Amino acid sequence: MGIEFKNVSKTFGGTCVVDDLSLKIDDGEFIVLLGPSGCGKTTTLRMLAGLESVTSGDILIDGERVNDIPTQHRDLAMVFQSYALYPHMTIAENIGYPLRVRKLDKTERTARVKRVAAMLEIESLLDRKPRQLSGGERQRVALARAIVREPRAYLMDEPLSNLDARLRVQMRGELKRLQHQLKTTTIYVTHDQAEAMTLASRVAVMKKARLQQFDAPMNIYNHPANLFVAEFVGSPSMNFIEGSPLTVGIRPEHIQVLSQPQDGAIAAKVYVTEQMGNETFVFLTVGSNRLIARAPADFRAEDESQVWITINKDKIHSFDPVSGDKVTTDNTDFILR
Repeated sequence: MGIEFKNVSKTFGGTCVVDDLSLKIDDGEFIVLLGPSGCGKTTTLRMLAGLESVTSGDILIDGERVNDIPTQHRDLAMVFQSYALYPHMTIAENIGYPLRVRKLDKTERTARVKRVAAMLEIESLLDRKPRQLSGGERQRVALARAIVREPRAYLMDEPLSNLDARLRVQMRGELKRLQHQLKTTTIYVTHDQAEAMTLASRVAVMKKARLQQFDAPMNIYNHPANLFVAEFVGSPSMNFIEGSPLTVGIRPEHIQVLSQPQDGAIAAKVYVTEQMGNETFVFLTVGSNRLIARAPADFRAEDESQVWITINKDKIHSFDPVSGDKVTTDNTDFILR
């Protein structure tokens, strides 16, 4: 099912929270709306669901304008940050509730609940109540309740934010597998760039109500459209150095730290190191600049010790310091001072 936002804006009390959004989502895509709190991503999702009205512009589902179509007639399933399970119902009853509302035959209802429960590996939980489940199990139930409807699209608003780090990683994998299996259009809201990079077929990066870039995750990482995208996507963040007419950026993995000088290397001092297990982050002072480099896991250096760095100039990004827009230039010379 294709979805399109055409010059969509939303204003609350004179404040524009979504500004002239145009976005075309193809059938079966997993789209992530990524950005910091207050950028308009959740409002965008709620307008698509029909939970918020559109101030101007049009939202189309399969080519049909849906601005004035009530939520219940849009055939979209939502999964929220809160699981919103009915405490007095069993898990089977919670999952099957949307089918019961539709007055589906009990035999068909039971069969679909069992099928979806098997898909999410929660068959053993069907007779329990929500209070007997862990956070990860409740999230699976919330997903099962959305999937069982077999809607035209899934809308997910930070569904993993209540889970601990281990469960988030596990559920990301489950979501990706499920979406690949179901092939249903999915729009997913998050501020977590790791979720965006691992889940999305394309990412829409938003800032202060406006779309900044819409592209495949690795294209956004390797070719950010502006300073904000370059800084927001990537962990650790891209390093920025103020040149004379340009701001230049270089990712930590494109800086090599050396214990001995070599031709073309730049002197630096180690500010601090962070051992991450599989790699080491090296925080460096180079003149008046502070940079972060990725180094191998076995890298060791004392604070304030002398090192040297080389920078892969083919990986340098140049930005207009005023507008923040990406600048294409062959001149990659810049001064570390």
